[in-house]
Amino acid sequence: MVYLKIIRLIWLAAAFILLSGCSTAASGFKPISSVENFHYKDQEGESFGLPELKGKIWVANFIFTSCTTVCPPMTAHMKKIQSLGAEENIPFEIVSFSVDPQIDTPEKLKSFGSQFGTSFENWHFLTGYSQKQIEEFSLKSFKTLVKKPENEDQVIHGTSFYLINKEGQVVKSYSGVENPPYEDIIQDMKRLQQL
Repeated sequence: MVYLKIIRLIWLAAAFILLSGCSTAASGFKPISSVENFHYKDQEGESFGLPELKGKIWVANFIFTSCTTVCPPMTAHMKKIQSLGAEENIPFEIVSFSVDPQIDTPEKLKSFGSQFGTSFENWHFLTGYSQKQIEEFSLKSFKTLVKKPENEDQVIHGTSFYLINKEGQVVKSYSGVENPPYEDIIQDMKRLQQL
């Protein structure tokens, strides 16, 4: 009899651990991938990485400063998300990874972000890695392609916005170019804050 009670307690404990670990999934957010640890340079030339984002909700995208097509509208849309989040008093961070790190110095990234009225308080434009590193990182962490063809000045990259939870898991992606779902992103961030 005592043996059966012990078995039941073990099963209950195991079930509790499994359910608590699945709180994000249970709330409708199924993790897509986990962001690998990173330490890069932000627009101030300061080190910034995953440890600074621990326990925080964040939104990420991939851009480059000499982009002639999708990056300016993506950055304008991200600025709108930054403003809406501030209006709703949602604590969150934004991370824009440069996909052209050999060209995009911290100074260039800061100048690029400033054109959109960006507040750098919670928005980090990152560089300080090799082309190969960002191509591997984007694929492993965000399941998205980054590729700079030889002898080209434009970079092939995804145009999604990615929502990352407090555990560093990518839980949702949205269109970052055409009709980004601003309200959905804000509501999703609010829900993640409560987990």
